Amino acid sequence: MSIALLSAYVMCVMALFAYGVNCYYMVWRFWRTYRKESTRMRERIDAAQSIFDDVAALPHVTTQIPLYNEANVAERVIRAVAAIDYPSSKHEIQILDDSTDETCAIVDEIAILLRSQGKDISVFRRKKRQGYKAGALAEGMQVCKGEFIAIFDSDFVPNPDYLRQMIPPLLADEQLAFVQARWGHLNTQHSVLTQAQSIGIDGHFMIEQSARAFNGFFMNFNGTAGVWRKQAIHDAGGWQSDTLTEDMDLSYRCQLAGWRASFLADVVVPAELPETYTAFKSQQFRWAKGSIQTAIKLYPSVLRSKASVMAKIQAFLHLTHYSIHPIMALLSILTLPVLLTLDVNVPWQLMAFCMLCILIAICGPSTLYLTSQIVTQAGFKRLLFFPVLMCVGVGIALSNTRAVFEAVMNVKSGFVRTPKSGDFKKTQYRVNAPVLPLFEILLGLYCVVSLFYYIEAKQYMVGPFLLIYACGFLLVGIRSFRESYQ
Repeated sequence: MSIALLSAYVMCVMALFAYGVNCYYMVWRFWRTYRKESTRMRERIDAAQSIFDDVAALPHVTTQIPLYNEANVAERVIRAVAAIDYPSSKHEIQILDDSTDETCAIVDEIAILLRSQGKDISVFRRKKRQGYKAGALAEGMQVCKGEFIAIFDSDFVPNPDYLRQMIPPLLADEQLAFVQARWGHLNTQHSVLTQAQSIGIDGHFMIEQSARAFNGFFMNFNGTAGVWRKQAIHDAGGWQSDTLTEDMDLSYRCQLAGWRASFLADVVVPAELPETYTAFKSQQFRWAKGSIQTAIKLYPSVLRSKASVMAKIQAFLHLTHYSIHPIMALLSILTLPVLLTLDVNVPWQLMAFCMLCILIAICGPSTLYLTSQIVTQAGFKRLLFFPVLMCVGVGIALSNTRAVFEAVMNVKSGFVRTPKSGDFKKTQYRVNAPVLPLFEILLGLYCVVSLFYYIEAKQYMVGPFLLIYACGFLLVGIRSFRESYQ
């Protein structure tokens, strides 16, 4: 039993070590290619600006706005899209509204107003929300006019020059399937939770997406703030709803079909960050389950593809990234039994090796996030929220563990959209949190007990890691519990 527990513990540590080391690798690949590729992309965009002087030469663009009960933000995103600097005769706006509440009246009112101002805007409503967001996008694409399709979720606010920045790369490279813009943040200052999230989002987009796009790795469309070539969607088999991350699914199928993808780090589209712990966990649950579903569905095809060995390795680490959460949850549970079954005589060399691996694993994402803050010039005050990011990242491990196991066991679940507040909160949208927060609190208390046992056993190297685990589970569990009964 002692050997089995210790072996499982060491395997968990080594798995985290592998994902952590990959963060250093992504940072290295980012610095190798970012300046050269971003400069080349900017020159391409600037050189193509003259095409906007000739309306007849411009391609037709359709912008799709999928909505489902978004009374707080629907009008804002529709007005922002209508204000994009692109000729109305070449810009079709599709509002794909599956709402069942007052959002419908808001959408109809603003659509009538914008139509009277000469905008080409249509509202599509389905009798049944079949396929959720993927189904809505697919139905809208069947009748859209554009050869390029821009997509915005309801909480995004594109700038007027958005299409002037995004269309030129697609015109210059006929093999580009889509171009993804970087997500910005509308409500970073709302709380410590949104501050922490903003660091995580910056790291993903600025470093990971840049490194993937500029080094020939598989990259994903992030579901919004990107522009697609309609032909590429057709060639890849169209939108499919058998995973909760239809964006990642289509992205990989498209690149497996021979298309490429690109990323514009200089084009920033501000968006809302989830403001509650239950909303954030709901979003992460969907992303975790969907990415593992996509891995199960498509990674065998990636292995059979002609992609490079490193591209295949990166695809595996990308698609299975959320598997670190069940590993973290298991590690937190195993720590105390390992100590007790070994009768406190844990070889210090082995413990030091494990702690070194964990330290390297933890510092990997931190290095990635720090690099993103330097590149985006976000300011060093943001570094104060690194501990919160670490705690929240650990605290959602139990929720995401459930997501991963549901994906592996092929348990079906609906697409639960993340509640948004908007500038003026009209409707209180909530995510129902069942008993999971209680288990998070219990696991946090368990980590506290484990911490005391290790301190008593004078195994001080484990202390900081158990402290992070305890703080993370207790923070997320207690806040989620409170939000459920407010």
